[in-house]
Amino acid sequence: MAPSVNEQDLSSQIAGDLPYLRRYARALTGSQETGDRYAAATLEAILVDRSIFDATFTPKVALFRAFHMIWATSGAPTADTEDPVSRLESAALDHMSGLTNNSREALLLSTIESFTFDEIAKVMDITADEASELVGIAISEMERSMAGRVMIIEDEAIIAMDIHSIVSDMGHEVTGIARTRSAAVELASKKRPDLILTDIQLADNSSGIDAVNDILAQFEDLPVIFITAFPERLLTGDRPEPAFLISKPYTEDQVRSAVSQAMFFSSTETLKAPV
Repeated sequence: MAPSVNEQDLSSQIAGDLPYLRRYARALTGSQETGDRYAAATLEAILVDRSIFDATFTPKVALFRAFHMIWATSGAPTADTEDPVSRLESAALDHMSGLTNNSREALLLSTIESFTFDEIAKVMDITADEASELVGIAISEMERSMAGRVMIIEDEAIIAMDIHSIVSDMGHEVTGIARTRSAAVELASKKRPDLILTDIQLADNSSGIDAVNDILAQFEDLPVIFITAFPERLLTGDRPEPAFLISKPYTEDQVRSAVSQAMFFSSTETLKAPV
């Protein structure tokens, strides 16, 4: 049966923002599979009950607000409600219990999805002042939680050094900077990182995605942050798809947030509390 006009209108409203909901859900859960399940559950809920997609808000705010209704009513993933399917998820569930409620959600909505505090308030059903306070709490708690080794794959020297500076200032050790796929694989084999932060297009026209695949063939369960000017191109349904993704041009806050999020989900034993 052909979709109704209303269904078509709703689909057109949601379609453009769906990749960003999937990005947000994946970063929130630390898992492509789990994040996509929550995104799918949100769409199913909207089709069943259109009232949860509040047309008085912008489509993106309405979509994320609907997601948060599902997220809140499910209790969010915990060790008691979800059987972790990977070491990354297992570690994340352990770490979640020590964070202030709703703080990571507010941080992701602000720094990764670029919502204003007023918009976060609408998404999370809180006040704008509460949203601002939660973002500050999240940044403080997550940056104190752990330090580790970060490998940077980036062929533009200025960007690479900027990222190096941001990551180092956060208290992490940078294992090195690689400009090509082969250099990245060699660097990782010499010193296993806890986190990979990679561009997509590298100096010799090789791919950061291919470099990551090569490295993950050696070391499983390493969190990866992809950097790209076209984030929607990495959210196509093909693997590998990132749980952590920031867009170019990026801000320092976005890098700090993404690194903190990814380290939060890291399972490598070399992670330690900062001195």
